[in-house]
Amino acid sequence: MVAQLNTLLRTAYEHVCPVPPVAGAVSAVRRRVAALLADWSVCPDIAEDAMLVVSELVTNAIVHARPPAELRLSWVRGDGCRNLRIEVTDAGAALAAGASLVGIDPDEHGRGEAIVHALAVRHGIHVHPGGVTRWAELGTI
Repeated sequence: MVAQLNTLLRTAYEHVCPVPPVAGAVSAVRRRVAALLADWSVCPDIAEDAMLVVSELVTNAIVHARPPAELRLSWVRGDGCRNLRIEVTDAGAALAAGASLVGIDPDEHGRGEAIVHALAVRHGIHVHPGGVTRWAELGTI
């Protein structure tokens, strides 16, 4: 009974979603996240910011990293409130540091990190044996 209750509580405060390394994955993940945020009754301003952060972190994993990738949304305690934590874990860099991606227009890419930094109350990167986790926390009211 306690295990079932813990599972129900975790489900209410955490969501994990695989990120397939295919065209259209970002929009599919965004649709799934939009439905989840609506189910969680996240205020529209935070939901809009969350969608931008999800888009940037998922795109980064698809374009710059090796699969598999996974998105995790959860509620964490912040400074006197709950923050929405967005994490994307991937298997690490697909290219060596400094290598360029042929065919990627620099005018269309490269601003994701600045967007995440501008919207998040906290953010970071955790490198671990299984790959890399990029995360951001959005403050809530």
